[in-house]
Formats: sequence, C-alpha cells, structure tokens
Amino acid sequence: MADTVLYEVSDGLATITLNRPEAMNALNVETKVALREAVRSAAADDAVRAVLLTAAGDRAFCVGQDLKEHIGLLTADRETGSGQTMSTVREHYNPIVRALAGMAKPVVAGVNGVAAGAGFGFALAADYRVVADTASFNTSFAGVALTADSGVSWTLPRVVGPGRATDLLLFPRGIKAQEAYELGIAGRVVPAAELRAEAEKVARALAEGPTLAYAALKEAVAYGQSHSLAETLEKEDELQTRAGSSEDHGIAVQAFVNKEKPKYLGR
Repeated sequence: MADTVLYEVSDGLATITLNRPEAMNALNVETKVALREAVRSAAADDAVRAVLLTAAGDRAFCVGQDLKEHIGLLTADRETGSGQTMSTVREHYNPIVRALAGMAKPVVAGVNGVAAGAGFGFALAADYRVVADTASFNTSFAGVALTADSGVSWTLPRVVGPGRATDLLLFPRGIKAQEAYELGIAGRVVPAAELRAEAEKVARALAEGPTLAYAALKEAVAYGQSHSLAETLEKEDELQTRAGSSEDHGIAVQAFVNKEKPKYLGR
C-alpha cells in the first residue's frame, strides 16, 4: 500500500485513511490505485465487518482529481493522441465506488473537511456519513467543464432528490455541514475536534453488529430503488429467510429473552 493511503484492521474494523493532507487529499494516480486496492481488500477480508473511510488533516476529506497532475496528463494525451487520461473513471473511480457501495458490510465515511468531485462521490458511496461541523461538500464537476463521475449521478439524486441534485450539479457550490444534514447527505454533524472519535465509534458499533443483516439491508435498499414493490417484497422474503437462519439472529433472540446485550459473531 502506498503512503498516500493508510490501511489498518483492528477488531473487525478496517480503517482506510487518505493521506495527502498537504494536497487536500487530492487524487493523483498513486492515491487512486492505493485506494482501489485498500477498498477491495476490505471488501474481500472476512475478518473485516465494517469499514471507516476518512482522511488525514483538518482541511479536506478529498477535493477530487489532482488537477496539477491532470494538466500534465492531458498535455501528454494531446502530444501522443493516446486519450488515456479519462480512463481513470473506468480504471479507478468505478471500481472504488462499486467496492464501497457493493461490499457486504457497512461503510462509514468520516468527513473531516471539504469533499468535492470524486471525494463527494466516495462519501456518497458510503452507507453513513459522520461530518465535521467545518466540513463542506461540492459537486465541482461542471466548474471544470466535466460531467459527473464516481457514481454521483446515481447516488446524489437518491439522497437529495433529482431536482435538487440537478441544481447542485449544474450550479456547483459549497454545501456546509448543517445544510448537508438537512439534505440527508450527513447522517450526523459533530464538532471538528470530535470527528475522528465519533466516526470511529459509529464504525466500531457496526463492526460489532449483525454483519449478515447489515449486508442484507444494503442489498434490499439497492434492489428496491430499481424494482417494483412486488419484486421488492419477494426480495425481502428471500433476504429475511437468509437473515433468519443466521447465528446472529439466534443470538439476538436469546439475548432479548434473557434481557442481555447480544454479542454478535458476524455470521
């Protein structure tokens, strides 16, 4: 793993930290490759039961594409005619978002500062966002004559509604933490000094929870967004049958009867 992305697993929680604070955690190629591999590792590791995605520093979660590197790559493309620069969407952004949104375990984003462009997209791909009161969000894409990527055209309308999403995409602006909470982008807003501790607290609580049930919930919500009520009811039946046969469900029921706190095994 590159130094630009830190990866640690402890007690079922994988913590992935973007680590370019001097560049506001902008995404150069090295960082995108390292982040893609870290997220894939967390998704594939059975010992990981929840993921915390956060960033170093206090100014930015991630401001998206590293435009300084991007300019150089665009110049090289023009000179060679290769047109490879924008392949980053296919090679990096898409796999990162698929892994974050699709992994069978909950993902928490601890948003410590500005989340713009693909940084906003990665935060939206998480299941829950804990946001510092000094943080902000910005779609940014139209501001540099680009369309949406990193899943934003799919995730943002589902969070804020298609009308508001179109407004935010056509007219990029900073969305401060309180407005983000009101729009449903932020799950909770906390003082900046408490962000890391609170985000880790939320992620660890999920890591100790019923992992298979969380995976089924993620699958059910994603399925319901693109299927009819009748189809979704069938999917709920399938997923509930699966969850009901898990060890964790038996543990939960017994703990309820005994008036005890359940200790889940994640299976």
